[in-house]
Amino acid sequence: MKIKSLFVASLEKNAGGLVVSIGLMDILKRKLQKVAFFRPIIMQSDPAKNDDINFMLKHYGLKMELDETYCFTLEEAESLIADNKQNYLFEKIIEKFETLEKKFDFILCEGISKTLFTSTVDFDINLEIAKNIGSPVIGVLSGKNKTSKEIWEEAKIEGETIREEGCIHFATFINRLDKESLIDLTNKVRFLRNDEVPIYLLPEVRELSYPTIKEVNDNLGSKCIFGSDKDLKRLVKQTKIAAMNLDHFLMRLEDGDLIIVPGDRLDMILGSIAANYSKDFPSISGIVLTGGYVPDEIFMKLIEGVGEFNVPILSSKDDTFTTAVKVSETDAKIMPDSVNKIAIIEGLFGTYIDSRHIEEKIDTTNSSSIMTPAMFEYRMFEKARQNIKTIVLPESEDERILRATDILQRRRVVNIILLGNPKEISSKCSSLGINLRKNIIIVDPQTSDLKRKYADEFFELRKHKGMTKEGAYDIMNNKNYFGTMMIHMGDADGMVSGANNTTADTIRPALQIIKTKPGISIVSSVFFMCLDTKVLVYGDCAVNRDPNAEQLAQIAISSADTAKLFGIEPIVAMLSYSTGDSGSGEDVQKVAEATKIVKKLRPDLLVEGPIQYDAAIDAEVAKKKLPNSKVAGRATVFIFPDLNTGNNTYKAVQRSSNAIAVGPVLQGLRKPVNDLSRGCLVEDIVNTVAITAIQAGENE
Repeated sequence: MKIKSLFVASLEKNAGGLVVSIGLMDILKRKLQKVAFFRPIIMQSDPAKNDDINFMLKHYGLKMELDETYCFTLEEAESLIADNKQNYLFEKIIEKFETLEKKFDFILCEGISKTLFTSTVDFDINLEIAKNIGSPVIGVLSGKNKTSKEIWEEAKIEGETIREEGCIHFATFINRLDKESLIDLTNKVRFLRNDEVPIYLLPEVRELSYPTIKEVNDNLGSKCIFGSDKDLKRLVKQTKIAAMNLDHFLMRLEDGDLIIVPGDRLDMILGSIAANYSKDFPSISGIVLTGGYVPDEIFMKLIEGVGEFNVPILSSKDDTFTTAVKVSETDAKIMPDSVNKIAIIEGLFGTYIDSRHIEEKIDTTNSSSIMTPAMFEYRMFEKARQNIKTIVLPESEDERILRATDILQRRRVVNIILLGNPKEISSKCSSLGINLRKNIIIVDPQTSDLKRKYADEFFELRKHKGMTKEGAYDIMNNKNYFGTMMIHMGDADGMVSGANNTTADTIRPALQIIKTKPGISIVSSVFFMCLDTKVLVYGDCAVNRDPNAEQLAQIAISSADTAKLFGIEPIVAMLSYSTGDSGSGEDVQKVAEATKIVKKLRPDLLVEGPIQYDAAIDAEVAKKKLPNSKVAGRATVFIFPDLNTGNNTYKAVQRSSNAIAVGPVLQGLRKPVNDLSRGCLVEDIVNTVAITAIQAGENE
């Protein structure tokens, strides 16, 4: 039987219930459009301050009102139980749950830790609620500071308790495992029978328990006197109180330190800043000035003049000891803007959790023809994760590229090669609070041993065009050429560039070195247009100004293949200002001829043309204009006759319907190279790298 709800129940505080809920919601949103999040009981008296609810509503864009997400506050629930009115408590929860069932395809419920209730509650209220609403239970345990034997016994007891309470036990998640326990328990889980309840294991990731500077600032009630909102997202790994001589203090600095220092100790403040600015010292996360002392204007002007210094500085009115205690008591949270933490969780689930068991049991009967932007993105990253590829990024000097690299390494969807000077990249990352891990490879084209090898190969490829050996060697200083040669020589699978370079700078090396696929003579592009309940493919809106009929046909074929690669059934509309034989003219004839070529070369494709946009997308218009067409009213791939039409149309649709435009995605090359807009955002880079990885997998 397919299920339509799950109940996540943590046995103890800080077990990682939200981490599990985020992972589950990612899986659900791949399959379903209308998913609800429901907490029967919340701890806060003000539901608007519930972090889990706020996260789910904002991050996943759930179409719910705040009062739909919960039923009772903890205080209300305890009062009802104390007055022996627990039947009323359950009746109201069931009533609210059933109301949600009528509106949504699936409900993800999250319980509240039993440890938060007073001693008057002598039963597991989570299991009682789950039983009353008929929702299968996912138990969440913490493995922190426990032996593997203790954890395993606890998991068995938890399973027996769930069954004895009459609940359906769906799975158990064990979080925060150290390396030794993870290995030991993995061996035990392997011997579970297929008919036993699955146990999923997740390792401890310390970054998830680190608070941000913003969370410290909020807890202190301090004032940020230097730094932007972006800087406040830095993670605090540990604190250091600057209460000794500067030389002794500097010896004890560690990466990610939050420096707590009296506001009148200008020597220590300057020393901390200088250390962070130095390439030979660790990167601190921030500085808290205590005692209410704030450096005067001329001192702050001095700090502002330090190039690329973006470490936030807070001012606390409390003394140093009180400030340090409050910082240590700051809880780490996962908020909608916690980009790095969210990426870590996605990477954990992608690496350690086999989601097939969950997906196979979810009721997806209401979602077969729907693909939301969230579904498209989740499926895209899952596909990239299943076949890890290596993508080279030449523009390592750009902050957006480094931030995107940070997210990608945490999501564990690709391997990254950055081109540039290792020391400069490391210094830049330190100043941004980015920690590049071991799986990030940095190659400097200026000094790499590969330079001569690539130059010799490039000379052989281009000597018929007059290329000399010296010229080939010099051109390898160009990072786009060097990166393209990495792909050609098999040292990388794809490249993404264009944040600081023109489209021509990105494509030219690819045309000279990689060249086009057999049977394809033209490189073209598509945009994935992510609408509310569907994803459409638009081509070509970025590269070819006025393709002829043969080129237009090849663009259509490439676009159809790209659509299929990304899980979109290719139903191709060759667009024109005329539908069928209703109009005439040179432009209409070009589209008609291109359509004939597509049908001849690819009889497997559903294609119609010439056809107007409204007839291609609207079923009612299609009935009038082309009643017998298998494409009209159903098109998913839209081929524009020229760049002017395509570029303006995709931008008009994007702006007028709030569609998300992902692209341009280049197609037609033997190996993938993709171009970024110079105004791209970090998330655009992340998406483009994932797309490039998927294209690289297709080439196999």
